[in-house]
Amino acid sequence: MELKTPLYDLHVAAGGRMVPFAGYLLPVQYETGVIQEHMAVRQRMGLFDVSHMGEVRFEGPDALENLNHLMTNDFSGMGIGQVRYSPMLNDEGGILDDLIVYRLDEDKYLVVVNASNREKDVLWMKAHRFGDCSVSDVSDDIAQLALQGPGAKALIASLTPAEQIPQKYYWFTQRASVGGIDCLISRTGYTGEFGYELYVHPEDAPALWTMLLDKGREAGLIPCGLGARDTLRLEAAMPLYGHEMDESVSPLETGLDWAVKADAHDFIGREATLQKGAPRTRVGLKATGKGILREHQAVFQGGRPVGQTTSGTFLPHVGAACAMALVESGSLQPGDGVEVDVRGRMVAAEIVPLP
Repeated sequence: MELKTPLYDLHVAAGGRMVPFAGYLLPVQYETGVIQEHMAVRQRMGLFDVSHMGEVRFEGPDALENLNHLMTNDFSGMGIGQVRYSPMLNDEGGILDDLIVYRLDEDKYLVVVNASNREKDVLWMKAHRFGDCSVSDVSDDIAQLALQGPGAKALIASLTPAEQIPQKYYWFTQRASVGGIDCLISRTGYTGEFGYELYVHPEDAPALWTMLLDKGREAGLIPCGLGARDTLRLEAAMPLYGHEMDESVSPLETGLDWAVKADAHDFIGREATLQKGAPRTRVGLKATGKGILREHQAVFQGGRPVGQTTSGTFLPHVGAACAMALVESGSLQPGDGVEVDVRGRMVAAEIVPLP
């Protein structure tokens, strides 16, 4: 049986088309439709319910060492109020999940995990915990809203004291008041646009959602669903767990080498990752023939299979059918022509740089 976020009733009342996703019932779109929601974020702003995401608290003198052991990035130089992204690997170097880490205090961190991986991640973290460090699943105590788009800055500024608004990307303010509602404000997002993610007590989430939509309506703010969230992240070439990465994919293959600090510290899966290297690489595709590229479609060059698409659709802002794919390293360069098997029909495409 699927769970409901604190905003479920508001989604239904607003005409949200509810679908099962990662164990929750969430709106895939509203009556406005995916394209309008997508363009609202690119041109004005959109509001997303991302309360299904999981949150895990690491606390204690050994919290930092635990994070550095579990994840590929290095958190040693992280300041209080800073956010950092990292993959978390299995023993074979495959990606268990990709996470966002918030440093709340000297020995206190909040780790945000993908909803579909919440139980798996928490079990893995607890199984590998050591020393004086507690690992607590606090997902049910937190709701999360994402306000994304160029208009987000002015809206938050109209509701929040200036000194409580994070000024840098991947920084946050732990204690802020947005229109009188206590929030953690983070300058992060998953759309490729300027935006904030707001962490709030579940009981306050409906009031915050309603207030933001009311205050932002004149500036073009609308609620957005899972469909636009996916097209926005794909258009920005942001990888998604279960598509561009999974337990068979190395972070070096999917373009996350910048978040792998193998020279800084040891971590689970380090040796396997270095030994495997990057036999595949993530690339962008743009259809030049007639057809919509989707996930799990074979990519050919000169009749020879060289890889497979991982995500694909028509991208409203770009105005083209595009995809990401994992292909043999060194086999393709931007400008190269390929063909994609779209339901038994070969569709011409071009390798393009990822934005």
